[in-house]
Amino acid sequence: MPVFPFTAIVAQDELKLALQLVAIDPSLGGVLVLGDRGTGKSTAVRALATMLPSMNATRGCPYNCDPGSAPGGCADGCPRQAGGDTVVDRVPVPVVDLPLGATEDRVVGALDLEAALSRGERVFSPGLLARANRGFLYIDEVNLLPDHLVDLLLDVAASGENVVEREGVSIRHPARFVLIGSGNPEEGELRPQLLDRFGLALEITTPKEIPVRVEVVKRRMAFDRDPAAFLAEHAASEAAATRRLVDARVRVRELAVPDRVIERAATLCASLGTDGLRGELTLIRAARAAASLDGSSETNERHLVKVAALALRHRLRREPLDEVGSTVRVDKALEEVFAA
Repeated sequence: MPVFPFTAIVAQDELKLALQLVAIDPSLGGVLVLGDRGTGKSTAVRALATMLPSMNATRGCPYNCDPGSAPGGCADGCPRQAGGDTVVDRVPVPVVDLPLGATEDRVVGALDLEAALSRGERVFSPGLLARANRGFLYIDEVNLLPDHLVDLLLDVAASGENVVEREGVSIRHPARFVLIGSGNPEEGELRPQLLDRFGLALEITTPKEIPVRVEVVKRRMAFDRDPAAFLAEHAASEAAATRRLVDARVRVRELAVPDRVIERAATLCASLGTDGLRGELTLIRAARAAASLDGSSETNERHLVKVAALALRHRLRREPLDEVGSTVRVDKALEEVFAA
């Protein structure tokens, strides 16, 4: 099924930047997108995954096992665990939806009842977390997710591993994914424990400018009318964006982060009163990813400013009598820190 191209998405620049940053450095911890329905949240996620180059995977492995990793890093059910030669396939980066009404068994996996009843065998049936390994796990209406699934996702996101011990089944398998959550804040608050796990956060709204709204509608109608022609029209820009992302992923780990940038990040977080040091780490990693995306030789203050709101706005303490938005508070702190 054709996917709307990433480079053809209109207006949502902050959303597109955030998604590219976590694709460059998955250790950032995912993206939380709050805002109106119908603003292109799920479209952007699927478009980014389609734009990324396909990855190597062991044929027949239900966990998207990386053939280049040690065999012990996978789980029962992977052909490599049985020994011998394995076949490598090129597969697209997975994007897995976690439905709001999903059961715990569907998320983590469970005993295969058909195999148990018909053959008397205890066979593990992998869940959504297995399918999402090395890809994206997308949760719409994440603020309405049941508490027990929130706790489960926190454990898996922290460890990168899914452990299932139930009904006589004991198995662990890799579950490293980029968590993308979206929701409408008017329908319920997000638990602080889960909110803090998202590396980047943003709020998007329906565009107010008439020319922008018209362009969005025109592009969507053109895509629906003739997807092949629309994709061909944007093929060059998609290819260029893919090369840029691939290069950025290669460079990001070696990119220098000068002490002055780290000091600026720490000063900004202290000024805003963020709890713990996760804010500094995420801010610096996001700035480094932004520098890599720009093709810069090192991370500088400009990159810090570019990603500060994304990395910090959801980490600020709420003051009951403060009516100023979190983005405004971050912008004000940036002015004070960088004016010093």
